[in-house]
Amino acid sequence: MTVGGTDSHPTGGNPTGGTDSHRVGSATGGAADGPGPVLRPVGEHALLVELPGAAEVTALYGWLRERQSAGGLPPVEEIVPAAHTVLLDGVADVPALARLLRTARPDRAATAAGPLIEVPTVYDGADLAEVAARWGVPPEEAVRIHTAPEYVVAFCGFAPGFGYLTGLPTRYEVPRRATPRSAVPAGSVALAGPYTGVYPRSSPGGWQLLGRTALPLWDAGRTPAALLAPGTRVRFTPVRAGTE
Repeated sequence: MTVGGTDSHPTGGNPTGGTDSHRVGSATGGAADGPGPVLRPVGEHALLVELPGAAEVTALYGWLRERQSAGGLPPVEEIVPAAHTVLLDGVADVPALARLLRTARPDRAATAAGPLIEVPTVYDGADLAEVAARWGVPPEEAVRIHTAPEYVVAFCGFAPGFGYLTGLPTRYEVPRRATPRSAVPAGSVALAGPYTGVYPRSSPGGWQLLGRTALPLWDAGRTPAALLAPGTRVRFTPVRAGTE
């Protein structure tokens, strides 16, 4: 499931507009200490879990997938993470799933268990020098900073195959461009806020461009069609032009 529009990230919300919500807390359904996840029914066969941020989304998504693989999750057709929410759709037994979620204690510090994808990247983006200047380093050091972390695809949206990758330390967050470009080339590796992303196709966009890759991010004939699906681990590898 993806969302259309610009390359601004989607945010969590309550599609039903209702107030029948339950905070995920103890096994008895009590409130957790401080801000925590909230369960909201969405129609008759779906639940929306609202969370404080991307780290909590990634942790819960991984926990759900592990439980599902082990056969410990009530039947669910689709698990869709977003910036602050996880939607569970096609739920056969909503009350049973809600009871399970109230006992969930995902570990934010747990290492993502998804497949590792290496993204060979030519770091010649139009905004590389500007990003380096914001970081107070030369461009070659900016490349080292960007390639150092192992990223995780927190969620997908904006366009088919576009993953929002977390993992860059918060001190390196950069704002979107004040004026978006009318066309960003396919394969562009870019930054905005806490996220790194790779444009799967040419489209308008306002993210800061660091480089480019030749990897096909979206292939309708592939399963899954998105190379960077939620939970996937990602490493960016610097390469010379013509070798990507």
